[in-house]
Amino acid sequence: MLSFKRKKPIQGEVDLTRLPRHIAIIMDGNGRWAQKRGLPRSAGHAAGAETFRRIATYCKNIGVEYLTVYAFSTENWKRPAREVEGILSLLEQYLREAIESMERDHIRMRVFGDTSILPPKLCALITRTDEISKRYGGFQANICVNYGGRSEILRAARLAAESGEITERSLAQNLWSAGIPDPELLIRPGGEYRLSNFLLWQAAYTELYFTETLWPDFTPKELGKAIAEYQRRNRRFGDVV
Repeated sequence: MLSFKRKKPIQGEVDLTRLPRHIAIIMDGNGRWAQKRGLPRSAGHAAGAETFRRIATYCKNIGVEYLTVYAFSTENWKRPAREVEGILSLLEQYLREAIESMERDHIRMRVFGDTSILPPKLCALITRTDEISKRYGGFQANICVNYGGRSEILRAARLAAESGEITERSLAQNLWSAGIPDPELLIRPGGEYRLSNFLLWQAAYTELYFTETLWPDFTPKELGKAIAEYQRRNRRFGDVV
């Protein structure tokens, strides 16, 4: 069993006094999880949505401040129309349920990405979650929908150019993630070893953690392994320390 202790972490242990403020996750492997069980891909996405709910709650409970997940990329529109519709429907259902608990639990939720082409009902729910989030502090979950790192950087550069000189600061201020710290830890379940156009600007010095575990099977124990590995690393940021 994974234990959480307030001391120097050893194998399989997490120091709760040195948690990353911001964790990012590429939620990969839903389709393969379903196929291995002879189920439609939609069942994998539904299972993945429940995993996100559990992991977000767990992050909030142990003291992580921000969780950003990759739910639907700009490239995912290439998938079969029925699968795309299913993913967006699941997101709509999740946001409806989340709105009911955001006020009660004082949870913030933001959607990063180009929402202009999303279904009107989904856009209305996103606007509602933004309004609720402005009233509270504390834990914040960010869901990347119709998101691509390259398009985010291009958009930020255009906005920075319109307002004046393009600098690192002005560009960062025009990212969808403006105002929150860059992730210290990025986790990719599913056995793939790439960023897939996710948080390309923000992940410049992020620690990367890859695991074969498919996203629907990803548990708080798996998250603990990733955090423990992060805490064992020496983050130098280009220095020689």
